[in-house]
Amino acid sequence: MELILRTYKLVLKHTFTISRQSFDSKLVLVVELKDGEFSGYGEASENPYYHIEIDDMIRDLSSIKKSIEINDRVAPETFWDKMYPLLKDNMFALCALDIAYNDLYARRKGKKLYDLWGLQKNDAILSNFTIGIDSIDKMVSKMKETPWPIYKIKLGTKDDLFIIKELRQHSDAIFRIDANGAWGVDETLHNAIELKKLGVEFLEQPLAADNLEGNRFVFKHSVLPIIADESCQIERDVENCDQMFHGINIKLVKCGGLTPARRMLKKAKALGMKSMVGCMTESSIGISAIAQLLPELDYVDMDGAMLLTKDIASGVTLKNGRIYYASGNGTGVKLVDNNPIKII
Repeated sequence: MELILRTYKLVLKHTFTISRQSFDSKLVLVVELKDGEFSGYGEASENPYYHIEIDDMIRDLSSIKKSIEINDRVAPETFWDKMYPLLKDNMFALCALDIAYNDLYARRKGKKLYDLWGLQKNDAILSNFTIGIDSIDKMVSKMKETPWPIYKIKLGTKDDLFIIKELRQHSDAIFRIDANGAWGVDETLHNAIELKKLGVEFLEQPLAADNLEGNRFVFKHSVLPIIADESCQIERDVENCDQMFHGINIKLVKCGGLTPARRMLKKAKALGMKSMVGCMTESSIGISAIAQLLPELDYVDMDGAMLLTKDIASGVTLKNGRIYYASGNGTGVKLVDNNPIKII
């Protein structure tokens, strides 16, 4: 098995703004594990909020290249267990590696990954489409550009309720709100009452992750369900979110890939919490990995590749919220851009 690393720059169709940052592009690392006949692909984007840069991922993966390549026939769970001690300080790199190995493993078996896990397709679940913070005119324009049954709307401004009231005039879609930790306790409880009237389904991470007392209070008193994002990054966070959130949003890059994500979903279900998997800025490589988890989810946010001016891979596709799997085995991904910024 051979490890190949490629760096790409993903350019967005529109500037993407959340409560703490704006960006027009993202660098991503694509991991390929190749055994001659088959290749598996994984992906992770850099993220300043989590202090992860592309060079960090390249350095950490390159430093254990031999260890990666000799573990080429073990089960994915065993592979993850062997890699975790070597990459525990860089979960983004571990994620890209884990996705690539799961993809390769399933291709060798001649199966789609979700089928290898013994799961059945969930055709009922719909992905939301994300509208970043912008002027109301531009947010409305984005909604008209992509008519969709469910929108996730980023908030965290002084005019949040006004924004939703205005957007509601242009769509009868379900709204999900993500404030990325920008609200306070009283603000959240008040907003929840008003937003429920406006057809909002749930609130994602309204309070900062370190506001434990506030999150517990909001959990008990909010009229809308509260979903954890920044508060639920790795496996041990699931139990910490119990009685603090009604559900969790798992990001593969933050938890270290598909292997730990499946354990987190199982734990959340045992605790009676709703489960969701969300995307970062990523191509169809990362999005197709998320799609393998659909049968185990209540909600999904996997519109990342739709926000790009150009995708670097083919895989699952989304149409009017519905998810359609690619025909190939594994995650079904094919790398279509052979001109990376860097290849190692």
